[in-house]
Amino acid sequence: MPATIKDVAERAGVSLKTVSRVINHEASVQDGTRARVQKAIEELNYRPDLSARSLRSARNYALGLVYDNPNPYYIIAVQNGALSVCREMGFGLQIHPCDSTAPKLAQELTDLVHRSRLAGLVLAPPMSEDPKLIRHLAKAGVHFVRILSAAEDPDDGYPCVFVDDRDAAYDITEHLIQLGHTRIGFLWGGEEHRSSPERYKGYADALQDYGIAQDKKLIVKGDYSFDDGFRGARKLLALKEPPTAIFGSNDEIAAGVLAAAKSAGMDVPFDLSIAGFEDSPFSKQSWPALTTARQATDEISRHATRLLIAQLQKNGRFEVHNEGFSPELVVRGSTAPPRPRK
Repeated sequence: MPATIKDVAERAGVSLKTVSRVINHEASVQDGTRARVQKAIEELNYRPDLSARSLRSARNYALGLVYDNPNPYYIIAVQNGALSVCREMGFGLQIHPCDSTAPKLAQELTDLVHRSRLAGLVLAPPMSEDPKLIRHLAKAGVHFVRILSAAEDPDDGYPCVFVDDRDAAYDITEHLIQLGHTRIGFLWGGEEHRSSPERYKGYADALQDYGIAQDKKLIVKGDYSFDDGFRGARKLLALKEPPTAIFGSNDEIAAGVLAAAKSAGMDVPFDLSIAGFEDSPFSKQSWPALTTARQATDEISRHATRLLIAQLQKNGRFEVHNEGFSPELVVRGSTAPPRPRK
């Protein structure tokens, strides 16, 4: 039979209330007592019933993770980051994929919180970047933390973890320019994600700073997917003056570019340099491996989840300390100086 809270109390020589306080991470427990209880929990492999615990108390012990993203590697990293903190802090996690364009999304998420007795939500893009949705959730009394793309802290009163995609995209474009590329294609991700215009802005700023005029023919709209990377690259490579380098807004797009280049018999990186973004498994598994920007998605998600739990433990009455992350340029074999054209 699975161990019970009573078994833990007997093994540690403490009351049921003390075990409960340790499980709930209450500060009133002495260090020695806490250590005895934790040891008993580990020895008995005790796992609290989170749903029953929520029903017995005024607090809820499950969080929701809300996302709408076609990139499976991003989703897995976000889930793993949130789940690791939930396990550490004694919370359950409910995964809720949704349609960010649904007209009744705000009510859907509010109903989800109440129906599933969720303590709060971790909001991934693009829901986290929808001001109307954020205001609705706040008005409804829903606790949440946002993960969003921003060059700086939005300082709007709502807690968030923000990622400086613009600066990282600038670094990638600058790297290509310094290799000698002047015709650099750019493939967008989904426009509903703020990361897409932020990455485009970094690309455009770098071209401007280096005195390179933008060519609209080198910019292609699309989504964060392999297929759109392949189609976008085919369109760019068919130009009378094709680019010597292509920057895909994420690694899936860049992998699609790589496939298109190889299908055209091109030698990457000498006929075409390719760069992605996020440092997903696509970037390491491709050949050649992709130059990219390393984005610690799992750590970003962990921090957002910790921030949400801190908010819950203080019942929302705490000073918001948002934290920013800046992806770092990772140079690999998919970029090189352009080959002189005949």
